[in-house]
Amino acid sequence: MDFSALLNTMLSGESVAGMENLTGASGTEVESVLSSVLPSLLSGAQGQAENEATAEGFAGALADHAKDDTSDLAAFLSNVDLEDGGKIVAHLLGGSQQQTTQQAADASGLNFGQASSIISAAAPLLMSLLGQQNQQSQQQSSGLGALGSLFGGGGLDFGSLISGIFGGK
Repeated sequence: MDFSALLNTMLSGESVAGMENLTGASGTEVESVLSSVLPSLLSGAQGQAENEATAEGFAGALADHAKDDTSDLAAFLSNVDLEDGGKIVAHLLGGSQQQTTQQAADASGLNFGQASSIISAAAPLLMSLLGQQNQQSQQQSSGLGALGSLFGGGGLDFGSLISGIFGGK
């Protein structure tokens, strides 16, 4: 999976601007929340994909979200379902949702509610992008074990990937 492309999309100017418009936070605040929370969201997605008890449901959720049109991020984010995003966040972060959101809020200087809204907006976009990449993997591998290989066998340092992207801006 090309996580650099996925993260570049998540952290793009168009994506950040869409979340600014949705939440009233500044671009710097949105970037701060995203850089703080994306490693946890990706780790949570990896856990869902690799856990036998959750992998099938997660694959179905990815397939559903892969159908979302993310070619116009501003339009996608202006219509994003924050309630659905909140459910996604709950699945991906589990018991660490409150702590992770509070850490993102503290890092950005936003209140908990604003940080939570940004995370809830980002989650459906993340699932759509992961779903689209999973579909491509399935097509390339004829559907055999694509979800299991979605994260390349684990051990990825998502924080370093995000730091590399911000360092490259």
